[in-house]
Amino acid sequence: MRIILIRHGDPDYERDSLTPKGWREAELLSERVSRWDVRDFYCSPLGRAKDTASLSLKKMGREATVYEWMKEFYVPVLDPETGKERGPWDFMPAYWTNEPGMYDRAAWMDTPVMKTGDIKNSYAAVCRGLDELLAGYGYEREGNIYRVRQHNDDTIVLFCHLGVSCVMLSHLLGISPVLLWHGFFPAPTSVTVLNSEERDPAVAYFRCQVLGDTTHLHDGGEPVSKSGYYTLPFQG
Repeated sequence: MRIILIRHGDPDYERDSLTPKGWREAELLSERVSRWDVRDFYCSPLGRAKDTASLSLKKMGREATVYEWMKEFYVPVLDPETGKERGPWDFMPAYWTNEPGMYDRAAWMDTPVMKTGDIKNSYAAVCRGLDELLAGYGYEREGNIYRVRQHNDDTIVLFCHLGVSCVMLSHLLGISPVLLWHGFFPAPTSVTVLNSEERDPAVAYFRCQVLGDTTHLHDGGEPVSKSGYYTLPFQG
């Protein structure tokens, strides 16, 4: 089974839509997606994800199922320096790298700053939603693997966001999302691909084959957006 995660295009956060650049990105993405054999599409309820998906869906004459748990993982926590709320992914390296628990797949939720927000329940909701979705295709979570009740070669596509994509990768791969939030940059409209590896026909583990690919932008002559990149310059 193949899971494809797609981040929304360059965002207009004020309108919860896309910038003109974001619409150009979404159009180039739609040319790529329309060549895929996709069983089902899923989408975040937020406008920027829906708008990104809309061009691909229109081109293919398809619809997407919307799930609330696919919305961006903005679960406010209190900044230890300012006492103000901020997203759980937005900390300076000098702070989070000195918290050993941040590197642990389970202990990250019990670090002092994460305990100031509803992190555990929110993380569990995303994991539960993903597992329920995969169970519908015959892959049932059992411990740290998936029990294959019915093998298939289906492809499903999820249009969502940077933060929540990292949460899903965290759950599938057994990695702290803090490392994914800070260590990787899936750019707007980037494509991340995971395939179930079933060396034992009864057991599946999802292996990431591609993370944050923007080939469609390169081919279309559209620069990669730096939205979500912490420093001002972005080259590549």
